[in-house]
Amino acid sequence: MKYSIITINYNNREGLRKTIESVINQTYTDFEYIVIDGGSTDGSVEVIQQYADKIGYWVSEPDKGIYNAMNKGIVQAHGDFLIFMNSGDCFYNTHILENMANQCTADIIVGRVANADQNGQRTSYSIRIKNASMFHFFNSTLPHQGSFIKRSLFHNHLYDETLKIVSDWKFFMECAVFQDCDIKLTDVIIADCEYRGASNNMQKLQEEKKQVLTSIMPAGIQKDYLSLSQLGLSSFDMLMYIAQYPGLRKLLYRIMKIIVWVHQKLCRN
Repeated sequence: MKYSIITINYNNREGLRKTIESVINQTYTDFEYIVIDGGSTDGSVEVIQQYADKIGYWVSEPDKGIYNAMNKGIVQAHGDFLIFMNSGDCFYNTHILENMANQCTADIIVGRVANADQNGQRTSYSIRIKNASMFHFFNSTLPHQGSFIKRSLFHNHLYDETLKIVSDWKFFMECAVFQDCDIKLTDVIIADCEYRGASNNMQKLQEEKKQVLTSIMPAGIQKDYLSLSQLGLSSFDMLMYIAQYPGLRKLLYRIMKIIVWVHQKLCRN
């Protein structure tokens, strides 16, 4: 099995160097490495040139944003599975590709990632998601640094370049929910992820999510989605668990009846 590893970069020279070294030092060597630089002026190109013999394809030219750069990498890819390890992100250890080779038996294989703060210190690890249903995408997504994606999924479905933050969220949701792709979940920690300010712009993120939902969902379903999403992912996980067992469903129904009764009493007073 062959991997295509894609790194996009713009003016992040030292982060790029870390990423390149984490890729070329993998013990599993059946991969192609693609680097898409957005026309950096900080010496990133010189870093790429230092490792040019380890890179199958690279280019440095202006682009139209993160997802345009990622799409450029996809077009150049020939591997069975793609993974995006953008500048500053690194494989968690040198054995990741080797350890994952036998696990790539689905359309998308999703592992965990370690997150860093602005000082580069690990602050948290993503939890293993319980399922990749619509419920999961209420308040979360899949980490692209921890996801091995079958290349065929991109044949007629590149990232939406009109979006600046949530195009990968849109892609994963469409694959998981609307295309019913086979998604395999694993506890393996795939990557160390660099802190990024853009994805923490919550106002812009919510605006783009609403834009996506408006384009792909009927108005009534969208209204329910936005209302239910206020409960939070952990609440949905609990409800999904309860829904599997008749006895727990019955108990939940009784509790809800009590809540409704109390609410009616309060309203009358």
